[in-house]
Amino acid sequence: MREEIYLGIDIGASSFKFGLVSHGIVVKELNLVIDAKLPSEVLLFQLINEIKKIWHTDIRGIGVGAPGIVDTNKGLIVDLQNIPSWSGLPLADLLIRDFGVPVALNNDAHCFALGEHCFGGASDWQNFVGITLGTGLGMGIVINGQLYKGALSGAGELGMLPYKQGIIEDYTASAFFTKQYNETAHGLYSRAQLGDSEALSAFESYGKHLGEAVKIGLSILAPEGVIFGGSIAQAWPYFSDGLMASISTFPYTKQLEHFSIRQSASMDSAILGAVALLISKDC
Repeated sequence: MREEIYLGIDIGASSFKFGLVSHGIVVKELNLVIDAKLPSEVLLFQLINEIKKIWHTDIRGIGVGAPGIVDTNKGLIVDLQNIPSWSGLPLADLLIRDFGVPVALNNDAHCFALGEHCFGGASDWQNFVGITLGTGLGMGIVINGQLYKGALSGAGELGMLPYKQGIIEDYTASAFFTKQYNETAHGLYSRAQLGDSEALSAFESYGKHLGEAVKIGLSILAPEGVIFGGSIAQAWPYFSDGLMASISTFPYTKQLEHFSIRQSASMDSAILGAVALLISKDC
């Protein structure tokens, strides 16, 4: 019997991640660092060339998560802010042409939420949001056990909402640290681990802003919970107090009794969710 193997791809602003998935487990991974400012055709060549390195004939399909607005029916990237040259790219058709297998495309944060629902820490929730913390703030929504996409997979763009002197993403993603503290989130994380007071204060402030974002999600969706993933989520011990302090001010306290927060235990949830696009609608 042919083994059920799928290829999941997580397209990020600074890297492409590839994972071969068999029965909900990533069995092989590759990671390619990219320069998002390169021309579209160069980035596409790099993507296809890297797929060829991991490819074999047992692969049944390719699932792709991209950080932007996508047309899942046409397999088209509509608007990709982090890789603007790919806006309008018919990615699914191009991959089908080269590899001859089904291709599914969705927003990367949607893939993260679906991956957590199907294979991760949110399998017991039917109504929740998955939030990714990194270069941007992404959110995927699961309602009644099914991924909610919205038109052009645009549901969950929480980071684009107006907030203070900009938008929510300005205060809940990596730009917050570079703009407010002139240092990367990773650099401040390293300092926080050493007990540096400025770094600890930075993450406390970050957590408070993130808590305000979560309260918006609580007001609109009343989810059972939120599960966090992404690179900045690793700094949970340093921003969790600020986060919880903000959430505790949510006016409907009874709702908070039916709400919980979790951290993803996997760095591969977006890859797993991209594959889940191919094999199941509700897991």
